Amino acid sequence: MTGPASPARRRFLGRAALLGGLALTAGPLAACTRTQVGSGAPVSDGGLLARLREQGFVRVGFAGEAPYGFQDGAELAGEAPTLHREIFTALGVRELRPTLTEFGALIPGLLADRFDVVSAGMSITPERCAKVLFSEPEFVSPTALMVRAGNPKGLSDLKSCAAKGATVGVLTAAVEASYAKAVGVPERSVKALAKQQDGLDALLAGRIDAFALTAISLRWLARTNRGAGVEVAEPFVPVVDGVRQLGAGGAVFRPGATALRDAFNGELRKITGSPDRFVELVGRYGFTASEVPPRSLRTADLCGG
Repeated sequence: MTGPASPARRRFLGRAALLGGLALTAGPLAACTRTQVGSGAPVSDGGLLARLREQGFVRVGFAGEAPYGFQDGAELAGEAPTLHREIFTALGVRELRPTLTEFGALIPGLLADRFDVVSAGMSITPERCAKVLFSEPEFVSPTALMVRAGNPKGLSDLKSCAAKGATVGVLTAAVEASYAKAVGVPERSVKALAKQQDGLDALLAGRIDAFALTAISLRWLARTNRGAGVEVAEPFVPVVDGVRQLGAGGAVFRPGATALRDAFNGELRKITGSPDRFVELVGRYGFTASEVPPRSLRTADLCGG
């Protein structure tokens, strides 16, 4: 999913980014005698939470995508870091140590043990579930289109883009590309962009006719570009193979980190189970009670497609 930008759901700064004077740790948290073939990641993360508590920090990967996870001055800000800071504090881990990377490099970086959790509002999809573990949903958000002011092509959703031969901008590695192709937008008419601001700029330059992203992301992008000649159309829920694709995002863990994921979920449920607390924590980023995931929406179902 994800999101406002440059927020880039995507830019690889490799090993290092200092945020608030925090040195980033790129190696394993503790000495491991066994690692996954082809990476430095431990075979089992069963003792990860205990190690995080002992060292006092957790390494998080983020992609600079507002309002999900981005740098605001010296602060790691956004929906995901705010929720994750609250949750990890409750779990006895006081500090988030961030690594900025491209969105498409988040899962590879996690699997290579460059960080312990992805804090980027990543959409939960079957393809991603085959590689990593997701928390239960942190939020839900429908999709929307950003178009030029006045909506000259009369676009309302991705089906209308296909019907009217519109060129659609999406973020690299984001789910909107698959949504567009599923409803008939030709691959040549789907343009991948590195970050959200690129989408708005491409729209204004006429290189694309619409920019598809979560409604939350596009509202934030419009808010941070007041006066730009764009507007955000009414949100919609894409349908792929007869299944409604209500966007839901969560924290991401390595496959062996089930104990940490389960402990995380226990604290997450306390927040999503209280809409008032959810809004108190992340309302500043444009999230409302409408974005609280329903209890009936489970990651296992989302992973099953």
